Amino acid sequence: MHATVYAATLSGIDSLAVEVQAFFGKGLPGVDIVGLGDTAVRESRVRVKSALESSGLTLPSRHIVLNLAPADVRKSGSALDLPIAVALLCAATTATPPRLADHLVLGELSLTGELRGVRGVLPHLRAARARGLRSAIVPLANAAEAALVSELDVRCAANLHDVVHYLAGNAELMRPSGERAPLDTSCRLDLSDVRGQRAAKRALEVAAAGFHNLLMIGPPGTGKTMLAQRIASILPDPTDAEALEIATIASASGVSPPAHLSHVRRPFRAPHHSASHAALIGGGTPIRPGEVTLAHNGVLFLDELPEFARVTLESLRPTMESGLAVVARARERVVWPARPLVVAAMNPCPCGYADDHTRVCSCSPDRIDRYRGRISGPLLDRFDMHIALKPVEARMLREGERGETSGEVRTRVVAARARAEARPHGDPIEAISCVTERDALALLDRAVDSLGLSVRAYVKALRVARTIADLDHSERVAIPHVAEAIQYRLLDRSEPSHRPVQAAPA
Repeated sequence: MHATVYAATLSGIDSLAVEVQAFFGKGLPGVDIVGLGDTAVRESRVRVKSALESSGLTLPSRHIVLNLAPADVRKSGSALDLPIAVALLCAATTATPPRLADHLVLGELSLTGELRGVRGVLPHLRAARARGLRSAIVPLANAAEAALVSELDVRCAANLHDVVHYLAGNAELMRPSGERAPLDTSCRLDLSDVRGQRAAKRALEVAAAGFHNLLMIGPPGTGKTMLAQRIASILPDPTDAEALEIATIASASGVSPPAHLSHVRRPFRAPHHSASHAALIGGGTPIRPGEVTLAHNGVLFLDELPEFARVTLESLRPTMESGLAVVARARERVVWPARPLVVAAMNPCPCGYADDHTRVCSCSPDRIDRYRGRISGPLLDRFDMHIALKPVEARMLREGERGETSGEVRTRVVAARARAEARPHGDPIEAISCVTERDALALLDRAVDSLGLSVRAYVKALRVARTIADLDHSERVAIPHVAEAIQYRLLDRSEPSHRPVQAAPA
């Protein structure tokens, strides 16, 4: 009286294979669940028993042992309800249905036998394909994300009764359909909504073209938040590989992605400055991805940057450098992809008017230093571009031209990205230096000495200059490209003075 059903559990956004083994043995009637299941798994015995009775299915009054293998891996969530129920029914009848041999089974059961959606169906299905399984049964509520996996024969069920009849060969379950109405983009924010701020719009274009992290500093009301909210509208559509990563992360986080990869959009995440370290990087029990992973391949906007807790901000440093979010526990270590375009905004001082020529700043120099000191030099150094925003005159809101639309800017961004992708991938610094004019490199060297830039800042300025050259349809990086890139480093904390950097004589 043994039976085995293939299932899975989540570890972060990764799927871990689980075998649900059921055994009817001697002893007093009851159910023992072994295999490091959490509370939701242990409580499944109540849900499964009620669901079986509501579906008109009965089990022998015997002692039942459920083993969740491998026994040394923690299992969490309610996705094991359906495989436990199926394993019990197979063990009770001493016959395994032929259809069950290569099936992944997932689903949460209600007390009436209905199937509820679960987190992580997309990563589970992708992992099942790698495990060699050919079919899967998932709840009907997860049909949209199941449609993104074409290599498996996925079936969607509404209740336990339908699953039992399907496995017995007496009925069929529907396959997920990838059909969906055309994507509505009429409500997307547009860059033309922002009046004035031409320099800031140019910085946004450069940041989007090269995926360069951007820090905006300016008084309240200068449009920092409006600009950040519209940067996603000028980013290229994600590739199929990027879209699949975005959809997988969303699925593991409990958000159902669209049924077509072409409908997946780059995420925009804007956590409040009160967010904890676990909320930003990831954590909790069970461990879940944080905002930096949820924004992967999209935009992470950190408004009021100095108001974030110091430990939270400093935890971003390794993530911004490596593109990975790592959460280490005594028994578990989880690594997630975390490569968003980080856009941050802050005021120049606590009252916000230190650089405003129309309003008087009430902050003392010491108070301003303490405020800006909340952002450490190493973290500031990891932003590729820094830009100062000036207030916009009120009449500009009425009389100013709307400027270019997001679609017009996006066309240039896509073209620049295509030129960057067409180049051979090797040592980026050596490759950029080889196509940079000698006078341009000399200008950058003088900027490093004059502004006290770090080696990391030097590398970032060179990469930004390469992006500017791509936007300019130039194969070589010239003095104007380097000069503009240097302007995006003039707000570095390490700057000893405001001496202008002189260009090399013609």
